[in-house]
Amino acid sequence: MAYDWISVTTDYGLRDGFVAACHGVIARLAPAVRVIDVTHEVPPQDIRHGAMALAQTVPYLPESVHVAVVDPGVGTTRLGVVVVAEDGLLVGPDNGLLLPAAQALGGVRAAYELAEPSLRLPATSATFHGRDVFAPAAAHLALGVAPSDFGDPVDGLVAMPEPFVAAFPGKLVSEVLTVDHFGNVQLAATPADLELSGLSGAVTVHSERVAVSTVLGRTFADVPAGASVLYTDSAGRLAVAVNGGSAAAVLGLGPAQECTITSSPTAT
Repeated sequence: MAYDWISVTTDYGLRDGFVAACHGVIARLAPAVRVIDVTHEVPPQDIRHGAMALAQTVPYLPESVHVAVVDPGVGTTRLGVVVVAEDGLLVGPDNGLLLPAAQALGGVRAAYELAEPSLRLPATSATFHGRDVFAPAAAHLALGVAPSDFGDPVDGLVAMPEPFVAAFPGKLVSEVLTVDHFGNVQLAATPADLELSGLSGAVTVHSERVAVSTVLGRTFADVPAGASVLYTDSAGRLAVAVNGGSAAAVLGLGPAQECTITSSPTAT
């Protein structure tokens, strides 16, 4: 099956030429295929952030080959893989980055190692598999090369640990999943977890550094400028925002840290 679209997600940033090199490889091999950049601003080596960014975006993209590269283990024994999902293909390192997106695309049907030398660049750098292995693989897949042509089947893809969430009566503890460009703090917890805790109305959000009175709301303007709101974000997760400001800065929270929510003015 051929694809008209390739999406690209990396932690490469835009200061260097890494993204352009990947685009160039795709354009040389598959010039008619169109490319969508999901993001290149994943925090360096933050696999979970990259996985969440991709998984929360792919349901809104056309059926595509999705390349994702957040790869601290580049050049080691970690595998490069193509994952066949119900509604698309995913290419990247086997380090947990691809599985959430595969689930968002209907689940994993098969996976294959990217081992065939003829389907990568002739000279392969030990530190730039995005250009030399993953971009060529995506281009060949978009042109209709079968995933099974790349190498042996891979069983037991690497999965990231599940983020921590615990709901107690009057208390919800959640790991931070991501912090976006605006400083909004996305939690692993969902509205269902909040319902289990029985929390409603005014709550207090606690980090290790500070406790902030917060209102349960629907959108940012439900609170005055500078005040915080706990809401359900566009991905269906609980999130904390400050109207006109950065919740991450106010709370001192970042990815993988824990956040506790209690009834106001109850302290932990």
